[in-house]
Amino acid sequence: MPLSQKATATETKSTAEAIQTEILQRICFLDYPPGKQLKEAELAAEFGVSRTPIRDAISRISHLGLVDTRNGVGTVVVALSAAQIRHVYDMRLELAPLIGTMSPRSITESDCEIGQTLLQEAKALCNAFDFRKYIEINHRLHVLITGLIGNGALRSFWWQTYCQAASTWYLVSKQRDSEMALALVAELNEINAALELGDVTAIGFIQRTHIGYGFQRIKTHLLATKSE
Repeated sequence: MPLSQKATATETKSTAEAIQTEILQRICFLDYPPGKQLKEAELAAEFGVSRTPIRDAISRISHLGLVDTRNGVGTVVVALSAAQIRHVYDMRLELAPLIGTMSPRSITESDCEIGQTLLQEAKALCNAFDFRKYIEINHRLHVLITGLIGNGALRSFWWQTYCQAASTWYLVSKQRDSEMALALVAELNEINAALELGDVTAIGFIQRTHIGYGFQRIKTHLLATKSE
């Protein structure tokens, strides 16, 4: 392949990855709720690209089970079934303790500063809950913790299961606002204590504990009425 064509292929891949990240975030944040149709032409116009990188991005997202292409309808955002949600949370509960055992990177002063900032923002939610802000704090916490994972394969699986779980978790959180704010503050207090000690292993177990709490809320408030 000529160098010019290789450069174009690389640029297309990079563009598709950026678009995939943005669409995934919109799905996770419920900006694209279940049932939302993803129209290639509209997305291509929004991002200023051809349909090729849009199609590539959507294809990658389909492997996560978050979108489905239907004859006569097109590509739509879908909600995971009760069984799929259970499988994702079972996986997250198993992966969390590995954060501190599979080549974790050292905690830096910047990590501690980010953790403290997130904690202060979470505390503010207890007085005036803002659902969008709650989502953004959770997402930034996930980015912080993912950045501590040194093992590439684990980091990829951890991010994938977050994307699969996020919209379900945020749907429940939207219904339990004040309770969720208090839970987030409790989690961040524990995370910050572990960050100050430089203890990534503890962070993995803290994540497992709070994922378990979250899964219990999902089972109580969502899965009890959701069909398999």
